[in-house]
Amino acid sequence: MTVTRVGAIDCGTNSIRLLVADLDPETGEITDLDRRMVINRLGQDVDRTGRLAPEALERTFAACREYAAVLAEYGVGPDRLRFVATSASRDAENSAEYVAGVREILGVEPVVVSGDEEARLSFTGATKELTGGQFPSPYLVFDLGGGSTEFVLGGKDVEAARSVDIGCVRLTERHFAGSELPELGQISRAKADVRAALDVAAEAVPLTTAATLVGLAGTVTTVAGIALELASYDSEVIHHARLTVDQVREVTGRLLTMTHEQRAAIPVMHPGRVDVIGAGALVLLEIMERTGATELVVSEHDILDGIAWSLVS
Repeated sequence: MTVTRVGAIDCGTNSIRLLVADLDPETGEITDLDRRMVINRLGQDVDRTGRLAPEALERTFAACREYAAVLAEYGVGPDRLRFVATSASRDAENSAEYVAGVREILGVEPVVVSGDEEARLSFTGATKELTGGQFPSPYLVFDLGGGSTEFVLGGKDVEAARSVDIGCVRLTERHFAGSELPELGQISRAKADVRAALDVAAEAVPLTTAATLVGLAGTVTTVAGIALELASYDSEVIHHARLTVDQVREVTGRLLTMTHEQRAAIPVMHPGRVDVIGAGALVLLEIMERTGATELVVSEHDILDGIAWSLVS
């Protein structure tokens, strides 16, 4: 058995995540050695200013220094590390400062992937272990991030992909900023924003033809944990859990009528998601209703796993 140890970093709009894993290309098996996340909110105000905020950059660099120590502990050098940067850094005018800081700390430059490539990496990470019996193909995979959501349709291979600019942070800043309890008008405008983005996605990706709908990223896994009434976050229970559209609708309704304190008290809630989870759940519900899916498969494996596999493919 030929096993390769790799490191993968996914730096999105709301969080930066690290995976150190051993990969077996022959069997398709991935063995986690370390998987962790920091809420860095790199996309803070990018939608409004077009620039990465100094405090957001410092939060990101602090996480990079933490990850550099972990990578050194597992013997993963720059030649076996890939750092992928997504929505926020695509949009920012001062991305050069970000790139230089990451290169100094980790020895690699962030790869600022296109939205379509981001979608393909997410698809690989989410579907590599799925079997056709329990999870029939074709799959419609969506990765609901902080600044963008990627849609990918495919079976063994990707057939269509599109990234659109809706995400939990972007939608919160556009429509819910400063509102602890969103008003009906704000919610209606947010829904209209999401539906317009789904129209754009549907131009490239058929949204109603998949046999299995697969949802990725923190909003989806958090909603799953709430729906499953978990006493604490348990990735093993959440991974490949099935949620009905009625469950998602009920959780979304609750989140949009909770105070900040009430959301923070939810056992599975990461502190960095408290202020954006309502908008994220709204996006999730709109996706399910648009696709006509009665059920969603939740995956803990996503773009981070896809980045790792890209190092040995």
